[in-house]
Amino acid sequence: MARGGGRRTAVAAAALGSLMAVTVLSACGGPSGDGADSRASKPPGEGRNGVATDPTRIPGVGDGFQRRIPGDSRQVVVVYGDGRDSADSTVVFYTKQGSAWHRARSWAAHNGTKGWTTDHHENDKRSPVGVFTLSDAGGVLPDPGAGLPYSRSADIAAPRWWAKAYWHDFDYVIAIDYNRVKGTPPNDPTRPEGTLKGGSIWLHMDHGSGTSACVSLPKQAMEYLLRTLDPDRHPVVVMGDRAHLKA
Repeated sequence: MARGGGRRTAVAAAALGSLMAVTVLSACGGPSGDGADSRASKPPGEGRNGVATDPTRIPGVGDGFQRRIPGDSRQVVVVYGDGRDSADSTVVFYTKQGSAWHRARSWAAHNGTKGWTTDHHENDKRSPVGVFTLSDAGGVLPDPGAGLPYSRSADIAAPRWWAKAYWHDFDYVIAIDYNRVKGTPPNDPTRPEGTLKGGSIWLHMDHGSGTSACVSLPKQAMEYLLRTLDPDRHPVVVMGDRAHLKA
């Protein structure tokens, strides 16, 4: 059984079935605009062998965002958006060894079809800029060996009235703790800051173009992150366009 599977799956199926289509449509996936795959590019300030020029800092991330990374965090997913209004981004996974950050993996990815915002609102088609914890995961597919609590549920599936290219968007998802309750399935619709602030912001499977607000990655990237992210290492995501992150 997946960690937390029985209770969490029951909650997802019983309480969320009738709400899931609306929740997902307002945040992730769906026909949200054209976009071509970008190649994962090297973050600014990174030296040889994936070690930062200043190894005590995450490359390309300014003081303000560095300070928001919890002191006990040893796993950081950084989403480097190509530009404020771009749907293309590069995701880099860093691990901390001693006092030094090391790049473990990187992938081309996509974010909101209209880019990024520091004031995200429902249906603005932009991904929120910020530093957020990663606490819960789930999807349509069986647990691949996730370190985070994993909730499998058919209710999380993309609607079949979406274009076929989007049907597998939610095979695997990792909830980004933006306007949500930690310790609940990713598709729990509770939004502590209110519905206008948006929600259901996830890392999920990529369909080759921008999302409604989520960050999408290749399947192999999602499988890697699911198997690697460890609650005991306090993983977080740092996300935004490069200019905002560096400021």
